[in-house]
Amino acid sequence: MSTGSLNNYIQTVERMYRLFEGEELSRLLSLRDSHVANKNLRSSDIASLVEGNCVAPLDEVIICHLLCVKALHEKGYLEAYSHQSQCVVAIVKILQNQKEQNWCLPLMYTVCLELRLVAQKAEALTAQSDGKILEKAAESLLSCFRVCAADNRTSDEDTKRLGMLYLVNQLLKVYFRINKLHLCKPLIRAIDSSPLWHQFPLAQQITYRYFVGRKAMFDSEYSAADDFLSFAFLKCHRRSHKNKRLILTYLIPVKMLLGYMPTEDLLEKYDLLQFLDLISVVKNGDLRGIDRIMEEHESFFISAGIYLIVEKLKIIAYRNLFRKVYLVENNHQIDIASFQAALQMMGQEDVDSDETQCIVANLIFQGKIKGYISYQHKKVVVSKQNAFPPLSSL
Repeated sequence: MSTGSLNNYIQTVERMYRLFEGEELSRLLSLRDSHVANKNLRSSDIASLVEGNCVAPLDEVIICHLLCVKALHEKGYLEAYSHQSQCVVAIVKILQNQKEQNWCLPLMYTVCLELRLVAQKAEALTAQSDGKILEKAAESLLSCFRVCAADNRTSDEDTKRLGMLYLVNQLLKVYFRINKLHLCKPLIRAIDSSPLWHQFPLAQQITYRYFVGRKAMFDSEYSAADDFLSFAFLKCHRRSHKNKRLILTYLIPVKMLLGYMPTEDLLEKYDLLQFLDLISVVKNGDLRGIDRIMEEHESFFISAGIYLIVEKLKIIAYRNLFRKVYLVENNHQIDIASFQAALQMMGQEDVDSDETQCIVANLIFQGKIKGYISYQHKKVVVSKQNAFPPLSSL
């Protein structure tokens, strides 16, 4: 299709439409297909040449698609985004017109994916956009999502609801990119309450669990994050090294917060040795070491969006340090001053008694220490049995 007349192209697209060939139609209307290199499809008057030569509303889809191709060829990304957005509007009309059939879902997938990609490009090249273009793109994606979600009277094989998860994944990618995670909640509710979960393709399930796991991590729901990210990692194809590494970037700090430390072999295999030194300093309660490693790998932790999560590993280091004090003292009544001295030895020279009590109180509240603080005697009274429960049991 990289050669041939505009008329031939229109006829081919319409034939696939009439034959209900969703996959082939999606290829013919994709911005990544070879036909975009065809000069004959970049006419100066596309609208008048297409209109009337094709069944509606497919003609709108073709016009918007070819105008988008033309704009991309001329590097007008904002204009391309506008045309692709209109293309989605036309797709919504097609979906609404098609009762009890979902053969057009592959076309919807392609057009919606490419709307997000064009929006990202336009966003990157538009000064002071501040996420507005991607936010608008999300509204277009939501219009498709509503049509799919409302199709609840059709049989499970033919329902458009099978397209919901793909659209949710595109929306999650947008919301994470523009940092509007609160908008994910209704989408997650819609998928989690769907009876069609096992009918969604595994690849889409993995993407969904990856993003929902990341959201749970940011919401400090570490057990849920562990479940979702572990599902994504274990189900991800073993040859998808890049994706597995990406999942591990978030799964490792979550596991560490839950008391599970990754092996050196795993870190080497996926080139994540930034975590290797971190493991030993957390285990040893070496607070000075944590600060040093966070500074050393600051750019990696920030770019991955896990800097604040890694910083939370300090609470595990505090627990491990205080456990050492408890083992040395060999007593279930420990002076606050002993914990304070341990903190000062580990580089927190200016920590006072009140701050030390706050750290201990926090650990008790989180269940990492079993006991209570006797403020009158300035002592921590810990349980005679299992005073420092294993983190994995919490």
